[in-house]
This record gives sequence, structure tokens and C-alpha cells, in this order.
Amino acid sequence: GMAGTGTAGTGTAGKGGMAGTGTAGSGTAGRGGMAGTGTAGTTGSGGSSCTTPPAASALVGWATVSGNTTGGGSATPQTVTTVAALNSAAGGSNAAVIYVNGVLPNNSIKVGSNKTIVGVCGAEIHGHVDMVGSSNVIVRNIKIVGYAVGNCALDPSYDSSVGCSSGNDAITVEQGNHIWFDHDDISDGTDGNLDITLAADFVTVSWTKFHYTPRTDNSGSDSTGASGHRFSSLVGGQDNSSGDVGKLNVTWHHNWWADNVVERQPRIRYGKNHIFNNLFTSSAANYCVRAGMDAQILVESNAFVGVKNPQQFNSTADQGTSYITATNNLYSGTSGTESTGGGGTPFTSPPYTYTADAASGVQSAVQAGAGPH
Repeated sequence: GMAGTGTAGTGTAGKGGMAGTGTAGSGTAGRGGMAGTGTAGTTGSGGSSCTTPPAASALVGWATVSGNTTGGGSATPQTVTTVAALNSAAGGSNAAVIYVNGVLPNNSIKVGSNKTIVGVCGAEIHGHVDMVGSSNVIVRNIKIVGYAVGNCALDPSYDSSVGCSSGNDAITVEQGNHIWFDHDDISDGTDGNLDITLAADFVTVSWTKFHYTPRTDNSGSDSTGASGHRFSSLVGGQDNSSGDVGKLNVTWHHNWWADNVVERQPRIRYGKNHIFNNLFTSSAANYCVRAGMDAQILVESNAFVGVKNPQQFNSTADQGTSYITATNNLYSGTSGTESTGGGGTPFTSPPYTYTADAASGVQSAVQAGAGPH
């Protein structure tokens, strides 16, 4: 404060001023931002291993009648990679599930009964598959190539004086019953691709492609004069065969008779054969389905595309004993006969449950779905 004034010696000293006061500034310290959160990405799953085959189709047709076709059932799968190992596993009558892995070279495979044979990883069997007397067998998801690839003479049965037709089929089925071929590729059989003869019975062939490569390895010729014996699928091996009466019942569905097949798609004696939802595209063929002695054939909802003679009888005499029923088929760019009727007994009601797809969708479905996967 100011010094006091007054008479010297008597004045009162001035008082100091009050100290200034004030409130310190206050405030809440700022907080750090929250850490970011998120869910970690899941690890991608790898593709399935080729050693695990795709699931089988549903079994439909004659192979379900008078019993069922179960093959090796629930037997633990075993994988084979050689001809010797396959013959060992496939022989006999014990139940077995056999995965074939790799390309097995030209040889003969003998199949017993109660077997499931499945191709994995693009498996192929070359040569001849013998299924004489085989029962309760499933063959699926595999490529089977007859001896004729490259040279008919590779076939031990080949007779050069006769030509390729003297050799073996890619697959021969005789005498056995309850057999199912599914999603196979069968080609270049020295005689035929898949022949079903000698009282074999209760067979289904589904989602399988039949074809031939262009061959020049045959000194003989087929009925068109072309080189090779490209006759795909024969049912019933001979006329006047009393043992075949009432047998040779086969269902063919969603199969594809493709490149270079000339005949037998199929050619049938005796059996009740149901042919539905199949595709026929071989422009080399001189006929597709043919009825021989005592055949009873139902041709239903198939697609015949650019082929000759979709249905015909083998002869006037055979027409007198056989019968062709044809219904809801698609004929596109075809020529020749679409024979129906006959002097035999019609086959119109198969003894099993099935659903026939519209013929208009058969070509795209079969071309996408037939063969191994």
C-alpha cells in the first residue's frame, strides 16, 4: 500500500494490500482412444482330396429287382495301383470296396462277386474286364479302354485273319446278376464296349459314355465298310438260346452313345430292356436301338440327334417275335426308321420306380453329367 502520511513520528504505517487470489484452471485429462476390435478371418478350407470318390448316383432300374445291388457294401475301402493288386482284391466272393488309382496298362481283370470298384484321381483300366459269373457288383467313376487302343493285336484273343472283332470286349458280363455300371467311360473294345450275354440278369447301366477313337489298326471292317469293329453294346449273344429266356433284363438310363459308334446302342435279344433318357449323337452309326429275337424294348424320353435309324428290327423274322414301344422321344435331324410294334409282347410297365425327364433336356444333362467325375 501507499506509505502513511502525518506528522513525523506519529503516523501509522500503512497496511499492505491483500494478496490476489484466483482459482486454478481445472479440467479432465483427455483419454486415449479405444483399441480397434474385429473378428479374425477364418482359415480357408482346402479342396477335397481326389482319393475320395464322388458319391454314387441313386440306383434305379432292373438292378433293384429281386434283391438289390449293394456291391461291397460297407467294407473298408482299399486302394490299388497295379493290375496284380486289382486282380487280387477283385477276385473271389468276399465283400470288398476297391479304389483304383492310376492308369493300369493293357491286361485282363477278373472280377468276382460282392465287389464295388471305384475310380479315383482319374483312374483308367486298359484291356479287358471279365465279369463272367459275377453277381452283386458295382463299377463306377472309372474309364475303361479296350485293348484296341493303338493296335488290336495287343489283345491276346486277336485273330489277324478275322480282324478286331475276334478279340475281347472292354467289359464282358455273362451269367451273373445284379450288376450296376454308373458314371463310367467305356471305349475301344476290340469286339464291343459292354456286352451282356449268356443269361446275365438284373443289370442297370447309368450315366456312362460309350465311344470309339478313329482306328486304322484293323484288317477287317464293320458293316459300313469303315475300318474297325465299333459295335458298342450287345444284349444276348445268339438266337435260339433257351437259357436266355426270361433273362437279360437291363435298364439303360442317362447314357451317351457318342463318337464313332457304328452299331449296337444297344442291340437286344430276349430281355426286357428299358432305355430312357439316353443321348445318341454318333453320326457314324447305321442304327441306334435294334430289336432281335424275342426282345421286349421300351424306348422312352431319349434324345436322338443327327443319327440314322433310331429304332429298328433286326429282321422281318425277329419283328415277328419282338416288340418295340417308343414314347416321348426327341428326334432331331434324324433319318431312317423309327420302328414300333411287332409280333411279340409289349413291355410298357417296368417293375420299379423311376422318373423319366423330358427329352428336351436330355442332351444338355447327359453331356454334362455322363462319365467319371
